Amino acid sequence: MAFQEVGVPLLALTVLVAIWQASVQIFDIPVFLLPSPARIWTDSVADAGTLAWHTLATLKTVMLGFLVSVAVSLPLAVLITSSKAVANTVYPILVLTQSIPKVALAPILVILLGTNELPRIVVTFLVAFFPLVIAIATGLASVPNDLIELGRSYRGSRWQMLRRIKLPYAVPMIFSGLKVAVTLSVVGAVVGEFVNADAGLGYFIITSTAFFETPLAFAALIILSIMGIVLFQTVVVIERVFFPWSPANQSTLPQ
Repeated sequence: MAFQEVGVPLLALTVLVAIWQASVQIFDIPVFLLPSPARIWTDSVADAGTLAWHTLATLKTVMLGFLVSVAVSLPLAVLITSSKAVANTVYPILVLTQSIPKVALAPILVILLGTNELPRIVVTFLVAFFPLVIAIATGLASVPNDLIELGRSYRGSRWQMLRRIKLPYAVPMIFSGLKVAVTLSVVGAVVGEFVNADAGLGYFIITSTAFFETPLAFAALIILSIMGIVLFQTVVVIERVFFPWSPANQSTLPQ
C-alpha cells in the first residue's frame, strides 16, 4: 500500500522528468522556450534566497486567505442550512460572487482597497470560500432525519444538535471542502500577485518571464505546485489524526 501511494507517483514523476531532460537535449530546445530540469535546478540553487523570500510571501497570502475563508464559510453554511428562506436569499449572492472572473475583479479591488496585501487576500478568499461553504452546507444538510429526531427527543438545543450531531456527521464533507479550498487558495494568491504585488511567486513569474529568465519562472511554478500538494496533504493528515473515525480514513486503518 505504501509503495502504491508513494512509490508509484515518484516513479512516474522520475520517468516524466527523464523524458523532459532527454527531449530538451535531443531536440536542442532553446533555454528561453523550455529549460531542462537540470537547468531549472541549477538556476534555482543559484537564486535560492530570492525564491525562498517570494515563496514565504505567497504562503502568507495563501494562509491568510484560506483562514478567512474557513472563518466565513462555517457560520455561513450553518446559517444557510438553518432556514430555506435564508438559503434562497444567500445562494444567489454566492453564485453571483463566483460568476465574476477573479482576474477581472482584482484590479477593481486594488482601486478600492489600495496597493497593499489586502486585495490579494480578498482574491484568495473569494476563490477559496465558495467550494468550502457549499461542501459544509451539503454535509450539514445530509444528516439523516432519524438523527435529528433523536436529538429532539432528548430535548437537545440547536447548538447541541449542531455540535454533537450535525458537525460530526458532516466531517467528511467539510474536509473535502477544505482540501479543495486550500488548493484553490494557491491559485487565488497567484491571481492577486499577477495584478498587484511587489513580492510573491506570481510576481516573480511575471518579472522572470519579462527578462526571459524562463528557468526561474519554471522553478516558481514548480514551487507553487509543491506548495499546493503539501497544503493538501496537511489537511489530509489533520483529518486522519483528529478524526480517525471519518469514513474517508477507513481505507487507511488496519484491517
